[in-house]
Amino acid sequence: MTTDDIVQDHFLQSVLESSTQARHKCMELIDLAERSAITSSQDLPEHTKLDLSRQQRVLNTELASLRYASRESIFEVRMTKQSTSEARQEVDRLHLQLQNLYYEERHLRGEISACESYDHQYQQLPLIPISDFLEIQPEHSDDDEKSLMFARINHELAEREALEQQRQGLLKLKQGLIADNKKRKDDLASLDKDLETFIDAGEPQSWRMYAKLDANWPTQAEENNLEFYHQASFVGLLSRALYSNGSSIW
Repeated sequence: MTTDDIVQDHFLQSVLESSTQARHKCMELIDLAERSAITSSQDLPEHTKLDLSRQQRVLNTELASLRYASRESIFEVRMTKQSTSEARQEVDRLHLQLQNLYYEERHLRGEISACESYDHQYQQLPLIPISDFLEIQPEHSDDDEKSLMFARINHELAEREALEQQRQGLLKLKQGLIADNKKRKDDLASLDKDLETFIDAGEPQSWRMYAKLDANWPTQAEENNLEFYHQASFVGLLSRALYSNGSSIW
C-alpha cells in the first residue's frame, strides 16, 4: 500500500508532493557536488558555481514551499483538533442524552410493571362471573376489557342499591312490627295488671255469682277446697278478659 493510498486529503497530498520535489532537488545538488569533486583546496569552475547556485535557489524555493505547506498543515491540524473537540463534545452530549433516555425508559417500564402488577381494589370486588353478566346484558359482549369491567361494576352498583332499598324497606317494616309488638305487649301487661287488680278486689264474690248461674256449681262447703278456688279464679280472669275486649261468654 503506497502513501497515496493512505493519504486521501488533497492538501496533504500537495505537501507530500512538495516534500518529494525538495528531496529530489537535494539529491541532484548532492550529485552535482560529488561530480565536481569539491575539496577545500580546489576552486570550482565558473559554470559549476552557476549551476550550484541555480540548484540552491530552486532548492530554497522548494524548501520555502515546504515550510509554507508545513505551516498550513499545522494550522489545518489545529482546526481539525478544534473541530474534533467540538464533535467529541457533541457526541458526549448526545451520549449523555441517550443514557438519560435509557434511564427514563427503564424507570417508565418499572412504573408500568408496578401498575400492571398492582393489586387494585376493584379486582377484589365480589362481582358475578362474566358469563352470567353477558347473559343478563348481552349488548356488552363486544366490549373491550376496560369497558366490560366498567359495565360490570355499574351493574353491581345498581344491584346493590336495589338490595339496599329493599333492606331499608324491610328494616322499616321490622321496626313497625317491633313497635306494634311492643304496643301489644304493653297492652297485655296493662291487661294483666287490671286482671290482677280485679282478681284481688272481686274474686270472692265472682265465684258465688257464677254458682247461682250454674246448677252444678259446688256448694258452700266446697269453698274451702283450694283446687276449686283456683278454677273459679281462672273463670273470673277469663270473663274479665273477654269483657275488656268487648265480648261476652254469656
